[in-house]
Amino acid sequence: MIVQRWIGAAGACAVALNFACGAASAQTTIRLGKAQANQFAFVPADVGADAGIFKKHGIDLEISSFTGDAKEMQALTAGSLDIALGGGPAFATIVKGVPMKAVAAEANAPNTIMLVVLKDGPIKSVDDLKGRNVSVSTAGSLTYWLTQQLSRAQGWGDDGIKISPLGSSETQIAALKTRQIDGVTTDSVTVYKFMETGDGRILVKYGDRIKDFHVHVIYASDALIAGNPAALKAFLAGWFETIAYMRDHRQETIDIAVKHTGVSPAVAALSYDDTMPILSLDGRFSAKALDVLATSFVDTKALPSKPDMTTLYTEAFLPAK
Repeated sequence: MIVQRWIGAAGACAVALNFACGAASAQTTIRLGKAQANQFAFVPADVGADAGIFKKHGIDLEISSFTGDAKEMQALTAGSLDIALGGGPAFATIVKGVPMKAVAAEANAPNTIMLVVLKDGPIKSVDDLKGRNVSVSTAGSLTYWLTQQLSRAQGWGDDGIKISPLGSSETQIAALKTRQIDGVTTDSVTVYKFMETGDGRILVKYGDRIKDFHVHVIYASDALIAGNPAALKAFLAGWFETIAYMRDHRQETIDIAVKHTGVSPAVAALSYDDTMPILSLDGRFSAKALDVLATSFVDTKALPSKPDMTTLYTEAFLPAK
């Protein structure tokens, strides 16, 4: 009887061990890139990983950060990434040969991009920007296009605001502080960090002006789409479960953002309030927003003509409605 009990217990342990090993082996590693380390719109990757949501869906995330879409797309092209969290303008790189497709609309109106000026500077309203110098990251970037659209909206044409590509956000803020430029169009986290010093003031929130847009998009490599579509589906299921979790757990999300981006709790809280309303709940693309994006590619000379956007994205891997 004792022997039978021992054999039974050993068998139960073996079954439990096999189950545990099976659960572990079911975890699929996905290499995910964030185009910017401190962009709050990319924080769901960290939240979902820390909260165990991706693991629940069988996904083990390896997260890397880059200094912009260009570097991230180079990594994906080299086969170092499976999924890229990037800007809407990265759609254009698919036309240029980056082996990927857009698989989900991540964030819509560009709430995450703002124009900041000196609090004690000469610019008091948008009207004061005529003929003034505003910096952006690079020529042809989203920040460039948004600043150009602001000039057009004022009736000043493409050159009513002098646009200066200065590179990193740190370089741009330094130029603003030394009054080499009159304003900076950059990401909201950089803006809020600058405002913490007491020297900055938000002049324009671009999300208030442009509604039909996809400012951030989730891209998947062709290799992942062809080689492991089930893992891609599982990742996206985990992503949108994470967005729902973030909406219901504000403080937990802010704490995770502070941990992974290094910003202050105050900056993380402001970023949460700006970004959560634009994060898509289902990843579906808007035809109107895609058309605006396609037009922006021509405006910025990223492409010579508007591409057929329907060939650049798929909704096949999104969770069912």
